[in-house]
Amino acid sequence: MYLDWNATAPLRPEARDAMLAAMDVVGNPSSVHREGRAAKAIVEKARAQVADLVGCDRSEVVFTSGATEAAAAVAHALHAEFGFVSAACEHDAVRAHKSIDLSLALDRRGRLALERVDEDVLGALTPMDIIAVQSANSETGILQDISSVCGYVKDRAPKAQILSDVVQSCGKDVVDLSESGVDLALVSGHKFGGPKGCGAVILRKGGDSFEGHPLIAGGGQEMGRRSGTENVIGIAGFGAAAEAAQRDLAAGVWEKVAELRNILETALASGEKETIFVGIDAPRLPNTSCFATPGWKGETQVMAMDLAGFAISAGSACSSGKVKASRVLRAMGYGDDVAGSAIRVSLGPTTKKDEILRFADAWLAAKTKFRQRAA
Repeated sequence: MYLDWNATAPLRPEARDAMLAAMDVVGNPSSVHREGRAAKAIVEKARAQVADLVGCDRSEVVFTSGATEAAAAVAHALHAEFGFVSAACEHDAVRAHKSIDLSLALDRRGRLALERVDEDVLGALTPMDIIAVQSANSETGILQDISSVCGYVKDRAPKAQILSDVVQSCGKDVVDLSESGVDLALVSGHKFGGPKGCGAVILRKGGDSFEGHPLIAGGGQEMGRRSGTENVIGIAGFGAAAEAAQRDLAAGVWEKVAELRNILETALASGEKETIFVGIDAPRLPNTSCFATPGWKGETQVMAMDLAGFAISAGSACSSGKVKASRVLRAMGYGDDVAGSAIRVSLGPTTKKDEILRFADAWLAAKTKFRQRAA
């Protein structure tokens, strides 16, 4: 039973169909003949589909291999002397480029504590500095108020650029970059049912700061922003998934997922009083539940649930598959006993009520065994 949608969502049928159709298109999208124009049409259709999902102009969408490449390329293209100014809740793909001494602190609810930021340091930032503010955290599902954060920062650091990682919220929550104040955004298709290895960076207002500084130099593809022959097959699936995700949002699909998430947390809480549900009093993604039982390691829980037939994640799991105490929970003020015992259950539109109740029963049974062994 797959309960790890925040790690990657199953490929949507619409994406699979679009990719299979694109496999029969032989042309290079940079070629001017009929075959090339057919390939180019696939890319441009997908560009419009992604733009509609995130609320931007299609000319602002630049396709990449994913959000990690997009973040690295942005830092390289801007020659960001200080890298990204970021909080502990940001993804490693963004945190890897942080080098300026300006901590964006989190409060106990996982929201940015802007009142604790040094305004003098903010005011000294330049157009080459990038402040990273993610839309939703992958571990906890906690949402940031992007528009309010952008307004606060722009008032105090008008020259700096704001980058928003909308990877987790895209397709699960409404994302509208048009009036948000965001200058740059990161998107990854496999989080909402597109293929893995296909994403985009959104360069608002055409990415004026990138003139003469392409994300990747070469033949000038992607409007001169990112060279290299486009991944037409992946992009086709990316676009089709974006369109399908938009339909789901309009149909209220994720409100039903939120109801299941709440049922799950109620079932778990009724049988385990010591468990802490992280961010339960803050705005969250509709599908995400992060909870911790002090003393019961997250890695142990993941293995126990895997043996029981449930795929979940430790909230602090990294790309190597290792688990360590969550820096996000630490930044929220939790101790190592909580930060090291957090797990994440993330649902999707195809998750059924009986499935989450079966998971709750299995988890509570495993918890009882853990307590008996620890006694």
